[in-house]
Amino acid sequence: MTGKIVTFGEVIMRLSPPGNRTMKQSHEMEFFFGGTELNVASSLAAMGCEVKHISCVSNDFVGESAVSFIKGFGIDTTFISKNEHPLGLYFLEVGSSVRATRIAYNRLNGSFANIQAGHVDWEKVLEDCEYFHWTGISPGISETAYETLKQGLKTAQKKGIQITTDPAYRSNLWKYGRNGNEVLKELVSYSTIFIGGVNEINEILGTQFSSDKEGFIEACKELKQQIPSIHKIFDKIRIGVTASSQQTQGRALVDGNYFETELLEVNPVVDRIGTGDAFAAGLIYGLIHFDEQKALKFANAACAIKHTIPGDINYSGVDDIMEVMNGNSGGRIKR
Repeated sequence: MTGKIVTFGEVIMRLSPPGNRTMKQSHEMEFFFGGTELNVASSLAAMGCEVKHISCVSNDFVGESAVSFIKGFGIDTTFISKNEHPLGLYFLEVGSSVRATRIAYNRLNGSFANIQAGHVDWEKVLEDCEYFHWTGISPGISETAYETLKQGLKTAQKKGIQITTDPAYRSNLWKYGRNGNEVLKELVSYSTIFIGGVNEINEILGTQFSSDKEGFIEACKELKQQIPSIHKIFDKIRIGVTASSQQTQGRALVDGNYFETELLEVNPVVDRIGTGDAFAAGLIYGLIHFDEQKALKFANAACAIKHTIPGDINYSGVDDIMEVMNGNSGGRIKR
């Protein structure tokens, strides 16, 4: 790899009762630091990539702990600013079998929601950058987060950087007056690689394509027609049997060619949070090192293995992911 990967997004604290307990029955909580884009950054760093994360955290011991955690991956935190607002957080009950996982967020007045666009020197941030990754979570949090991201995307586009987007739409965000679908379509127009499927395309374009293979191909063609900057589209499919049993698969349309991976089964599931982020990180790593088909297989394997790791982040290295990708998924003890 010749350049850095830059990610932009919130650093958020997750609070969970231990194991599969509900909050009603627990008197203690475990905490993890994460955040959609930070999960991608941390996973890429665990794979040996040079990563820089841009964010804003609280100016207190909680924010200091978050930055220390990020530095532990070897991620460059130079451009993580601080303000007087509290770090965003969310509460999570891990589901099991027929009981679903439940999440409640407290982030809309947090430190990242109050990030200031003028405080990020994007020209400096994006020096020697090869990939810039963003998701639809960030612009949904606040006007200033949207403006900061837009400035970064404009700068990255001007520099000819590959811009990957997972334009996830979250209806519980977008409380500050902007139309989420319109904003996401605007920001996706700066991007070059789309990580999402039919649901995301329908949300952005206002279309009603079906989720089968033919629908996916037609949706991709329409996306590329309306947003010509997008030249590669990769999708993660998750088939949920129960909360404890999942199957994952990847599919893509690149240069008019459709291809997909085999299904990978994960049973039992330890933690579903961050599996999409693991897919995105695996894809970015794969696109840097492999061709598109192998990159998709690597991303699907990264997604599958994250289901077995507690917390928000995929700590697996390249060798671990390659083993799963190559079919060594028996889980035998390594001695």
